[in-house]
Amino acid sequence: MGKQKNHGASIKNDAQYEALKDEGYSKEKAARIANTENSGKKGGKAKPYEERTKDDLYDQAKKVGIDGRSNMNKEELIKALRNN
Repeated sequence: MGKQKNHGASIKNDAQYEALKDEGYSKEKAARIANTENSGKKGGKAKPYEERTKDDLYDQAKKVGIDGRSNMNKEELIKALRNN
């Protein structure tokens, strides 16, 4: 293993940020996840997107600021949330 990079004060969990980037996440999404209060801890309490209602998905899309969500069907909302 190489030396862990320090991404500065803007990234709270450098190791998680690097792991997410290695998995193909964008810099923005990796930073958003690595900067959550409980970064690095397992969650797993949320239902999979496919088990949620379209209204629930719409509300989640609204929280994260996905543009065009009002014109999306359930499948499009799922895709947008996964790629945000």
